[in-house]
Amino acid sequence: MTPDIRPLTARSVVLSTLLGVHPPELPARYLVRVGDLFGIAEGTIRVALSRMVAAGDLVQTNGAYGLSTRLLARQARQDESRFPPTRPWDGAWEMAVITTDRRPAAERTALRQAMSELRLAELREGTWLRPANLSHPRPDTVVRQCAFFTAHPEEDPAALAAALWDLDSWTTRAATLRTAIEAATTIADRFTLAAALLRHLLNDPLLPPELLPPDWPGPALRAAYQRFESDFAELLTNTVRTGPGVIT
Repeated sequence: MTPDIRPLTARSVVLSTLLGVHPPELPARYLVRVGDLFGIAEGTIRVALSRMVAAGDLVQTNGAYGLSTRLLARQARQDESRFPPTRPWDGAWEMAVITTDRRPAAERTALRQAMSELRLAELREGTWLRPANLSHPRPDTVVRQCAFFTAHPEEDPAALAAALWDLDSWTTRAATLRTAIEAATTIADRFTLAAALLRHLLNDPLLPPELLPPDWPGPALRAAYQRFESDFAELLTNTVRTGPGVIT
């Protein structure tokens, strides 16, 4: 495993498990068994579950735990990063310009977060853009604060993309994660690396192929996660869901 990735905590194991299943809800006894794969005691998992409910991360219904609304939105972003809603690119760029003045700090923070989730990059203060190859709704906080335009930059679009996004660093990190997850031999290590891999995919700018370096690792990284997901789904079915009963 790469040295900068720490073992998952009980909270992280629960959260990563629920983020990775559809629908994102499992009985407590299943989550206890997943924790056991990591050597995490049943009591530790159950304490984590209680704290996550209290913190608003999870909701509990009849002994099952599911993601809260906020974390359902995170799962949707993860799903989008794995199955990008792309469309053919005709060379146009989407440009957002902030039009509101004297914005409270909370609104500025919310806008920056929303722009990141929309995978727009900041060209300069108040101006964001990206190739117009994604189909995604714009949240209210963006609509309230920005005007949108279609642009056609005069400079080389590949050079502009390389200036807006650090594609070399993304490529290097992707290669490290892919090598590590393919070399991992335990489910705990693969699970931990898969969580890191998903976090990295959230930072994929999802650019048109014309603007990407040769051998862009995005598709290979998604395929590596797909292989893990299939194996983990089989483990959930054959081991976690059918193991010895644990009282809920």
